Amino acid sequence: MLEREGVSMNHKKLRRLYREEGLAVKRRRGRKRATGTREPMPVPSGPGERWSLDFLADSFGDGRRFRILAVIDDHTRENLALIADTSLSGERVARELDAVIRLYGKPKTIVSDNGTELTSRAILRWQGETGVGWHYIAPGKPQQNGFVESFNGRLRDECLNEEIFDSLGHARRVLALWRHDYNNVRPHTSLGGLTPAEARRAARLRDGPPPAALASPQPIGYQAVELSK
Repeated sequence: MLEREGVSMNHKKLRRLYREEGLAVKRRRGRKRATGTREPMPVPSGPGERWSLDFLADSFGDGRRFRILAVIDDHTRENLALIADTSLSGERVARELDAVIRLYGKPKTIVSDNGTELTSRAILRWQGETGVGWHYIAPGKPQQNGFVESFNGRLRDECLNEEIFDSLGHARRVLALWRHDYNNVRPHTSLGGLTPAEARRAARLRDGPPPAALASPQPIGYQAVELSK
């Protein structure tokens, strides 16, 4: 820059002045992210052993986009939450997980991909505060999170692809109705013909409820709407 202005300076003098003035080009460091673990996942032996979560995206009739956070119990296949909003940050995900834990108890492990929200400082802090283990699947390997991926396929085929949503409120009501049907009405062959809710109740009769769970959890995260609407 000095040479452009016609000023010539010895490079040794320039370096000396640079150091004396404490000048430095600030280097941008990589953002600290949650690292979790990539050890083999334990096979869930009961409710609350392992949860899976993932995001889906859809759009309103006018083209605006919104996102959906799905949380699944890998043992019972129960959908613990369907959170729909136009923006779902790491902080928001942490708050919603706290709400799910208040109703269903704390899981031992959560499985997810390496998305920005799920590897954020907010999730890193949440892991440290709650002590919940977090397992990140290998990049480009969605089959390692097969339970929630299978759920996402059903949700998209049976609900999202069949509906044109007018608003966020409309989307939340439709998702709540579909979630109720999925958890309480539809039997699963992998559960011996039980619904996910029946599988959870059967496991609790066998093993007892987790300490932090309520006796009869209700839909959460904008799903607590009257099903008659």
